[in-house]
Amino acid sequence: MPAPVVTTRPAAALGLVMTALVVVYLVWGSTYLAIRVVVEDAPPLLGMGSRYATAAVLLGLLLSLRGGLRRLLVTRRQLAGCAFLGLMLPVLGNGMVSVGENLGAPSGITALLIAIAPLMITLFRFAAGDRPRLLSLVGVLLGLAGLGYLVLAGRGASEPVPLLAAGIVLLASTCWAFGSWVQPRLPLPADAFVMTVHEMWTGGLMLLALGLASGERPDLASYGARTWLAWGYLVVFGSMLAFTAYVWLLSNAPISLVATYAYVNPVVAVLLGALILDEPVTSAVLVGGGIIVAAVAIVISVERPRRPAPLEDR
Repeated sequence: MPAPVVTTRPAAALGLVMTALVVVYLVWGSTYLAIRVVVEDAPPLLGMGSRYATAAVLLGLLLSLRGGLRRLLVTRRQLAGCAFLGLMLPVLGNGMVSVGENLGAPSGITALLIAIAPLMITLFRFAAGDRPRLLSLVGVLLGLAGLGYLVLAGRGASEPVPLLAAGIVLLASTCWAFGSWVQPRLPLPADAFVMTVHEMWTGGLMLLALGLASGERPDLASYGARTWLAWGYLVVFGSMLAFTAYVWLLSNAPISLVATYAYVNPVVAVLLGALILDEPVTSAVLVGGGIIVAAVAIVISVERPRRPAPLEDR
């Protein structure tokens, strides 16, 4: 049996890893606001399905212009691997989060529930016999505690989260974590851009089929400019840029380092809410945000990519 691609791939440059991380941190943090705007008018499953399908077509066209249609060719096993990730990430991950919010889960509590992803990844690692470093576990737990303080201390008077909505969001976070953890173990294209195209179009079609089967129907004429702008932002920045960066990171950086996005994204969302929606920055935001930043610093210091050792002269 040939060795998996990930074991023969050279180590990625530290600068590229950090650049991709910053893209995921900032862009996905801003998609909380964009998704909220889109689902105000558009059905959640159809809205997210059309987002991923459109992004896949656009990214596929760009790759074809640069390398021809042959660049997009994959084997059946690779396509099956991409489709499985399309199910875990766009469908059960992102799609179910939109459904949970549509059923009444507040965005802040949703962010807290989504942030269990690094903890779930750590549990998957333990189950597979991988033992993360002690400081990685400390960083995960500290980040979860900081996010809990950020959300709960700032929302003490909020209404309780509907049980069904909370369950759906927790399922979404767990599926996203499992897909992220299992990706390096699947037969996938070596080109991260090609992998992303096939993940997005398969996931997008599944979301569209689920939306139509559940009774969702689009009403394009009723969507305002605000909805279309938010949807376009999700297509270009949330999917084509940030999702590609995330998929690339999963194959080129330690999973504990990649998973820190789950702590930073809610902080970015809070800051954008203050800047765009004039929401107050409370002491809970400052204290919780500080704890989260410290947790991310711990994980980055422990799990940062190591530079490959120079070859010895022979």
